[in-house]
Amino acid sequence: MALGTGLALTGCAGGAPSALDPAGAGAARVANLWWLLFWISVAVFAEVMALLTWALVFRRKRRVRVRHGQPLRFVVVAGAGIPLVILVAVYAVGLRDLAALGDGPGPDAPTIEVTGHKWWWEVRVQGVDGATANELHIPVGEKVRVRLRTADVLHSFWVPQLMPKTDLIAGETRETWLHAERAGSYRGQCAEYCGTQHAHMAFLVVAEPRPDFDAWLARLGTPARPPQTDAQRRGQQAFLQGSCAGCHAIRGTGADGRIGPDLSDVGSRWSIGAGAVPNDGGHLGGWIANSQTVKPGNYMPPQQVGAGQLPDLIAYLQSLK
Repeated sequence: MALGTGLALTGCAGGAPSALDPAGAGAARVANLWWLLFWISVAVFAEVMALLTWALVFRRKRRVRVRHGQPLRFVVVAGAGIPLVILVAVYAVGLRDLAALGDGPGPDAPTIEVTGHKWWWEVRVQGVDGATANELHIPVGEKVRVRLRTADVLHSFWVPQLMPKTDLIAGETRETWLHAERAGSYRGQCAEYCGTQHAHMAFLVVAEPRPDFDAWLARLGTPARPPQTDAQRRGQQAFLQGSCAGCHAIRGTGADGRIGPDLSDVGSRWSIGAGAVPNDGGHLGGWIANSQTVKPGNYMPPQQVGAGQLPDLIAYLQSLK
């Protein structure tokens, strides 16, 4: 029964990220400790069932007489001695894993600064003058330091396949690290209830070879891609002359708002609204017109964009990659 339950738990999520499918050293520590406790529980369950069966069936049939002192020795050994050894061993393994999780990267490792907002993630890299949102890149096989802050309420930074949770506490700078053993995209999530749209506060960690990571850093510190078509140029003008520029920034333009996410690479992001909807033209248009119908309670009010301007604005934003 216990084994079946464990297998069901590991398989029921389908494509969802699981801490039992680790892709980095930090998550592997957690997964290994979980499996250790799981198999200990299975062994204890099996032993208890065997003893119960023996007591109900065999002893009753054979009417075995118990000598004086035999139950006491059994209770001391099986009820106190063996559990004590198991608990001490598990405690030692836990201390070892805690020490390993606290062993962060060296001073030369890249440092990514993540700030939690209601309800999205601001991402910056130390030494790079640029920002993005809800997506961070790391080089495969290297530890990356992550410094965490919150701009409002409590949040929790969690990438199940890479690292345990780290809480973001107001007024404090917390620190964790990420390490991926293989290239890929790993979904993260705010793991501390933070308000109405807590469920739509996801992010993506992209682990890639070092040359690709360096190219991402270079793009993060350079101006956004300029418009290439007439529609994109009209869309840029609509963005700069409307209310969008008051809250959002696009590098290399007059838009320098800091209330909402930086949109300099919005066209290449994996989602809109920190995991609320896919990043495509239709959803982007709906978000611009009235994001409250997509993600109720977020801080972006409906935008007064004319029907003729909206396609151009979408074209411009989708070109920012």
